[in-house]
Parts: sequence; structure tokens; C-alpha cells
Amino acid sequence: MTKRDYYEILGVARKASDEEIKKAYRKAAVQYHPDRNAGDKKAEERFKEINEAYQILSDPNKRAAYDQFGHAGISGAGGFGFEQGFSGAFSDIFDNIFGDIFGGGAGGSSGVDLRYVLEITFEEAAFGTEKAIHFEKDASCDGCSGSGAKPGTKPVSCRACRGTGQVRFNQGFFTLTRTCSSCMGRGFTIEEKCPACRGRGRTRRSHSVSVKIPPGVDSDQKLRLRGEGEISEPGGRSGDLYVVLKVKEHSLFKRDNEHVLLDVPVSIAQAALGAEVDIPTLLGTTKLKVPTGTQSGETIRLKGKGIKRLNGSGFGDQLVRILVEVPTHLTARQKELLEEFDREGTKDSHPGIMTFLEKFREIFKQ
Repeated sequence: MTKRDYYEILGVARKASDEEIKKAYRKAAVQYHPDRNAGDKKAEERFKEINEAYQILSDPNKRAAYDQFGHAGISGAGGFGFEQGFSGAFSDIFDNIFGDIFGGGAGGSSGVDLRYVLEITFEEAAFGTEKAIHFEKDASCDGCSGSGAKPGTKPVSCRACRGTGQVRFNQGFFTLTRTCSSCMGRGFTIEEKCPACRGRGRTRRSHSVSVKIPPGVDSDQKLRLRGEGEISEPGGRSGDLYVVLKVKEHSLFKRDNEHVLLDVPVSIAQAALGAEVDIPTLLGTTKLKVPTGTQSGETIRLKGKGIKRLNGSGFGDQLVRILVEVPTHLTARQKELLEEFDREGTKDSHPGIMTFLEKFREIFKQ
């Protein structure tokens, strides 16, 4: 099948700037994101197509090859491996464009990013909360203010690369560059190392940070705290901290996106005659009216009793599934009453059974 033109997919001209391409991608990705188009296969395919186009057009080298040779020029460069759940290259692109779920901007960090798994309760995920987390990380050394040099001294420009961090060398007709091995690409060396950090410019220390968790989050979602990661080199910036959420299972409730699921057992009499039963919700106890003749497995919807929509307005619903419980231990009198009840039954009493028997007889002509 012939692939569509990448510029056409994003709706931009071939002379579009990087910013115009990024803006077009952001708009299209939001429109066709799977979270907003659950179960829509066409939207999912469109989403894959949009991300493949952006992967090529956002890379200057790949874009140049595509502009000159078309799809043949970037053969093997596209694709994201969606079988593994929107990961790899796409995750990097999505994080850079959209930031974290707090709406942060684009851009990475020259430091080291950290990952912290935070377990929260079902209710905390539904309503949001604030948690203090504690961990250890490499932070700027107080003794040398992160320079790595002994107090009273300073790092000196690398003599091998003259402060550029790279050295040039000739190979045949070509002049090549490589990272300077003397300064490891930093452009400077430390002659007298700080005794506190031994020239590393950073020390290991305990760190605490408060994490604000918005209502509506779910397991495996990430919160990005900028600048709360580690530094990677003397005088460098800190990376980011990614807090990965894990929601504990609830003893009664289950979840389907913004909806809360609850199974409620009732007796045969309650289902047949109708009843009003007390049930739990995230907001407390409420009365549930079970209509006369309710069948096992039927669902009753409680509007607005679910979880707040993370990227939208309003709340989901609570879906209560009625489970009619058949008694397992009967007294002699109960058996007598049930037998009498069964004898008094009519076709209208058990429409499901009668329909099944009619179809059964029709198939086997009995």
C-alpha cells in the first residue's frame, strides 16, 4: 500500500518551519489520541500515521533525506512498535511535546532523570492527594558549589582541546572530531580536587519533595517533576524526577477509566419483588433501588458517582452490577415454599426459560 505524504498527514507545507511542524503534530496527536478515541480503530491508525510523520519531519537529517528521495530515502526509519503499548521513540516525542500531565513544556535535561514508584490508594487516585516522598540522589557539592575544584581554586581550561571539549584529527581526505579524552568533553580539567566530593562536584544526600497528585490518575501514569533529578557533571543542571503511580486494589470497587464498578449481591426475593438496599460509593453510603424482576447480571447506573475525568470536565458514573444469590442451605420449610412457588409459576414468570425451551424444541423438533 502506498504511503501518504508526511507533510499531507500533518497538514503543513513542505517549507514549514520546525515550530509549525511541532504545532501541527501537537494538534493532530491530541485529536486522535487513543485515550480520546477508545475503541476507534481508524483513530488509532491515524494516530500511528501522525507519529510516524512527526518522527521523520522533526529530525533534520531524516527530513532532508525524505525531501530528496521520498519514502525510499528513509526506509526503515518509520514505525513505533505499537504492539508494546506506545513506547520507545513515541514516548520520547510525546514527553518532549506535551510535557507531564500537569501541562509542562517541552525539553529535556542535561542531568540524570530519576524514577520513583509511588503507591497510592484507590480513593487517593480518584480524589487527588499530596504526598511527601523521600529518596537519595546526587546533588551539587556544598564544599565546592558543584565545581569539583578545591575551595579557593577553579577548574582550568583543558589544554588538549583548548576548552572546546572536542579534538580534531585527519583521516585521509576528511577532518573528523571526537570527544576529548583528557577532559571527557567538558572543556576543563580540575587540578586540585575538592576533598568533600573528590572532584565529582556532587555528593550523595537524602532528598524530600512534595508530589501533588491530581484527581483521576491511574496506575502506570507518570508525574514529571522538573529539576528534581540528579546532576551528571560538575556545575550541570539537575535532571527530572518521574513519579510512576501504582494504585492499590480496592476491596469492593474496580475501575473502568472514569467509571467505578461495584458488584452487589441480593436475594432471590429482593430481585423478584424489588428492594431498596444500602451500597457504598466513593462519596459515602447511598440507597439503591432494585426494580421488581431484576435479573442477575443487570447493571444499574448511578450518574456522577464515579471518578473525575483527568483530561476533561465532570465525573464518570458508578455501575452497579446486581448478582442474584441462590441460597445454598435450605430448611425443610424453605424447600416446601420454593416447590410450591415453582408449581405456581406461569410462562410470564420465567420468560427467559420459556424462550430457551421454545428454541430448544424448534431446533430438535420436539
